[in-house]
Amino acid sequence: MSIRDLFIAIFITFIWGLNFSFIKMGLSSLNPFLLASLRFFFCAIPLVFFIKPPNISFKYVAAYGLFFGVGLWGILYLGMFYGVSAGVASITLNLGVFFAVIFSFFILKEQIKVHNIIAFILAFIGIALIFLITDGSVTLLGMLFVILASVSLGVIQVIVKKANTKEAFSFLIYSTLFPPIPLFLLAYLTQGEDVITHFAQSIDTNAIISLAFQVYPTTLFGYWVWNLLLKKYPVSMIMPISLLIPIFGLLGSYIFFAEEIGVYKVLSCLIIILALAINIYGLKLFGKLALIRKTYT
Repeated sequence: MSIRDLFIAIFITFIWGLNFSFIKMGLSSLNPFLLASLRFFFCAIPLVFFIKPPNISFKYVAAYGLFFGVGLWGILYLGMFYGVSAGVASITLNLGVFFAVIFSFFILKEQIKVHNIIAFILAFIGIALIFLITDGSVTLLGMLFVILASVSLGVIQVIVKKANTKEAFSFLIYSTLFPPIPLFLLAYLTQGEDVITHFAQSIDTNAIISLAFQVYPTTLFGYWVWNLLLKKYPVSMIMPISLLIPIFGLLGSYIFFAEEIGVYKVLSCLIIILALAINIYGLKLFGKLALIRKTYT
């Protein structure tokens, strides 16, 4: 991966890390499914009227939209609504890295090398440490929803690779047409008519700021650029960079919500950074070690 693309990918993870705090802000005003529904509605409208559809099978567009909008973000919002903090959610969601690499191995036949496996084991240990957190930022029900969302995160990476579209922005915009209606129906099922009758009262400053950040820098810019990188590089190379998201997620949660950053959260982040370094530079390191061993034997 070029240095330029690496820094671009890191910048996207910075935006996505902060996004968890903006989600938490929106959940203080809106039902989780309604918040997600509005996010994708404003991603699609009005841009869909000015952009041509991608020249690929719409089964990929629909599948991406539903797994992305409902499976990933709708379920993640529900997990955060049921008590998982922004910082912890940003850490847990990175289980999607493991699911993405596993799915790409079996479905896309991408290779997994020794240094990748070592990096994934380390990162898994780092993420597992959050189950030792006892500061009130974790609930069992919320964690189950966030873990379920991470499965969808893995699925959508494979869909992008299978779709193999050159029209990444158009693909993203048209995919966001599919989540709003099912997400609104889920909001109605969980909250009833209050979703409609209290809608005007719910749209306050927090909701507007939250939606604006989620729609523009996070989704329209972030996922457009990320999908371009996925098309350019293997999933096993791109996805581990997202392990930086919890670092920025914890930072944002500390700044906006004064979330306690304890020993386990710091240790988890340090292990994840080490895992990321091994995944990116491990091939060169193992190659040099093999060369040294060959020289002296």
